[in-house]
Amino acid sequence: MRDFFTRTIPPFTKVLLIESGSRHLFERLIPTLYETHGEQIRMDLVTCYAGAPAGFRDGAVFNVNDYRGLPGRKRLYAELAAGGYTVAGIICSGEPIMAKWKWVLAARLRAKVFVLNENCDYFWMHWERWRIMLHFMLFRAGLTGGAAIPTIARLIFFPVMLAYLMVYAGFVHLRRKLRTI
Repeated sequence: MRDFFTRTIPPFTKVLLIESGSRHLFERLIPTLYETHGEQIRMDLVTCYAGAPAGFRDGAVFNVNDYRGLPGRKRLYAELAAGGYTVAGIICSGEPIMAKWKWVLAARLRAKVFVLNENCDYFWMHWERWRIMLHFMLFRAGLTGGAAIPTIARLIFFPVMLAYLMVYAGFVHLRRKLRTI
């Protein structure tokens, strides 16, 4: 992640979109990017879907299904690193689509990253936005609002319940062993 500690936003000359959510979000975003930043933008796409979203022009499409296993992932990382992207966009819409891929790519790319939510709003990832990012993560984890109390209770009682189940399973197996003797 380039420029994480600066407010500077690089020019939108080479953009990588990481389609890790519903396709309709990029279908809404792509025309806006062309309208806002000009027709000279070159966009490439990393996706797990077949084809490209509507409005996507003749950029490269990297389908993660073509890059299976460690050698495939290394090949994808090398191809993306050679792309010279200035900006990368990832979808964080609460869907578990390409969850690991998007964060690994965001960390490995030398591009300024923006995060797109389910409302097609986006924010830049840099240190001054730490409060927004923290709230975003807590919201996605269910630790805000009315859902916070049950989630925290489950987190607290999980070790207790796991220990109880392990002790109970041990007791049952020991009792069965003693009966066979």
